[in-house]
Amino acid sequence: MNELSAFQIGQKNDAYAKYFAGQSYLNVLSKDQVFIANVTFEPGCRNNWHVHHSTNGGGQILIVTAGRGYYQEWGKAPRELHAGDVVNIPANVKHWHGAAPSEWFQHLSIEVPGENNSNEWLEPVDKNFYEALK
Repeated sequence: MNELSAFQIGQKNDAYAKYFAGQSYLNVLSKDQVFIANVTFEPGCRNNWHVHHSTNGGGQILIVTAGRGYYQEWGKAPRELHAGDVVNIPANVKHWHGAAPSEWFQHLSIEVPGENNSNEWLEPVDKNFYEALK
């Protein structure tokens, strides 16, 4: 994966492992002004459904840097992602993202500043639904 991206993989994402199916890695790039982290997903890894809550502003931006993955909002079809894609996730929208079943995936995760920001981790993505993705 490193040869495909300028961003290092980082350490195993053990602190959030209970919210992921499979192995992810976290490399925090910035905590000043805006929080930015490089997140790397091994093939088949994805996070649970979750919501970035905010009373004003907030949300998340994903910038795909390598590999192939998916993003899905609740009630919508999954969107296949490739290097160069950008996903703007409004606050208070239930969603998940992660690698394709057979490929590595990496994105920058940018927390959009807002008021009263918090994350709510929810149920895992349905395994049969996920495994049916290409």
